Amino acid sequence: MILLDALFPVLALIVFGWCVRRFGLTDAAFHRVSDKLVYYVFFPLMLFWKIGGAPLALTESWRYLPAAVLAVSIVCALSLAYIHFRPVTDFQAGSFNQGCYRFNTYIGMAVLINTFGQTGVQLYGILIGLLIPLINVFCVSILIWFGGAPATGNRLVTTLKHLLANPLILACLAGISYSFLRGGFPSPVDNTLRLMSQVTLPLALFSIGGSLSFAGLKNNFNLALVTALFKLVCLPLVGLGLLWLFGVTGLAFKVSMLFFALPTSTAIYILSSQLNSDTELASAIIVLSTLLSFVSMACVLLAVA
Repeated sequence: MILLDALFPVLALIVFGWCVRRFGLTDAAFHRVSDKLVYYVFFPLMLFWKIGGAPLALTESWRYLPAAVLAVSIVCALSLAYIHFRPVTDFQAGSFNQGCYRFNTYIGMAVLINTFGQTGVQLYGILIGLLIPLINVFCVSILIWFGGAPATGNRLVTTLKHLLANPLILACLAGISYSFLRGGFPSPVDNTLRLMSQVTLPLALFSIGGSLSFAGLKNNFNLALVTALFKLVCLPLVGLGLLWLFGVTGLAFKVSMLFFALPTSTAIYILSSQLNSDTELASAIIVLSTLLSFVSMACVLLAVA
């Protein structure tokens, strides 16, 4: 029952978005606008509301944070080793590397809300607020390295500016600060933020479905599958070992394991196109990891729930 309650609504909205796009009721322009609204407006508001909505008490559960940072760093290093020893071209390397550890924030939030409630969302918000800057530094550095661009100059300055102005990071920091200072909102504010937040995940999942493209999957299936295995098998196993090593238990353990099992972010396509990497491979990775992630998330939920 927990699989139906947590995963079926997420899958249904993604499939619905894909079907609507196939029937021509939405187009690329619509999805560009909806993605901007979710990324810059609705999801930051939702993060601020969910994280700031109750007093924050991490106590001993803070150990899940260094465990997650180490897990992502180790899988990033393993993906670079694979690039070095296997026939992955420089053009493919940046897209492949991103796909091995970058995560889909929206799907994670949708499943968490259905499964672990307000406290789980708080722990998740703190985790992504910590990891988004780190992962972006990894991704951009590796894309620049394999793309043949100099590692200094305007690109790094622009990346740093984007990180400092990232709406998800700012929302997480604002929510954490508000939660420590007060926690909880007056009823009119709470009701307003709740109504605005209700737009977020349906629109985000609908847009993910509409953006899925199977066109490049046939020519890139093998490497996309390897990437998905790094993301959906290797990362959860490495994460599990580190959570055990750090003594993480309870809700923090459950949230972390679900985080490790999430599919690759759709943002890898955008970054690959901006920094001279293989967008067809990126698209194939997104499709395959999204589909296979429902197996990895189901396994995690059955194991920890």
